[in-house]
This record gives sequence, structure tokens and C-alpha cells, in this order.
Amino acid sequence: MRLNTLKPAEGSTKSSKRIGRGQGSGRGGTSTRGHKGAKSRSGYSRKSGFEGGQMPLQRRVPKFGFTSPNRVEYKAINLDTLQDLAEKTGESAITNELLIANGLAGKNDLIKVLGRGELKAKVEVTAHKFSAAATAAIEKAGGTVTNL
Repeated sequence: MRLNTLKPAEGSTKSSKRIGRGQGSGRGGTSTRGHKGAKSRSGYSRKSGFEGGQMPLQRRVPKFGFTSPNRVEYKAINLDTLQDLAEKTGESAITNELLIANGLAGKNDLIKVLGRGELKAKVEVTAHKFSAAATAAIEKAGGTVTNL
């Protein structure tokens, strides 16, 4: 067997309709497009979501809710993550750069420290925001909190 001898199975393929090749072909004239209307013309392309004149789904479904244009989104980092990081790196100062270097935040992320988990290490934490529980836990462990 060679690649140049491979063929599709018998009866699995059909020849395509040859459209617009004259009246004798049986598919000349309107070339199976019917008479008049947008779909019979060349260059026709349907808008996405068009449903043949029926009210489209995205207009039938009610819209609700509100999205604030002033929302500020923070990357959440919990105390247990800080504890793991402090054990892994041995650093006493946890900064944005350290979090970015360890893949816990992106370079453009705003970071907020939250209070899940337990922090035993005495660390200086620098971030954009802190929850009240996180601040209390860091200071209880002997560390300091610095807002950017």
C-alpha cells in the first residue's frame, strides 16, 4: 500500500452539483437560487443573528441588571496562600513583585489580601487593599501591612 494508491471507499463520495453551466445542464438560469430576493443575488451575506425577519433571539430575550463602568476588580490572595509562599521562598517581605514572580498575580492586577486560612509567618505584606480579617491576622502574627 502506498499513499498514492489510497482512494475513498466505493460510494462514499459524490460529484458536486455543477451550477450555472448553461440550460443544458438543468441547473442554468437561476442556478438553483430561485427568483428574486436577497438570497438570489451575488454578494449576499446574512447578518449574524438574522432569523428571516422574525424578531431575533437577542431582541426577544429581556435584558436586565446593571454593570457599573467604574467597577474596580482585585485579584484575591488569601492568607493560606501567603503562608505557603512565605514557607516556599523564605521571604519576610511579600510584595507585588514576589506575587507576580510566583504566578499568583498578573503584572497589571490590583491585589487584595483576604482572611481565609491561617498565617503563622511574621511577614511584611504590601498590596493594594486588605480585608479587616486579613489585617488583624497579619498583625497578630507579628507582621505589618502596607497599602500601595
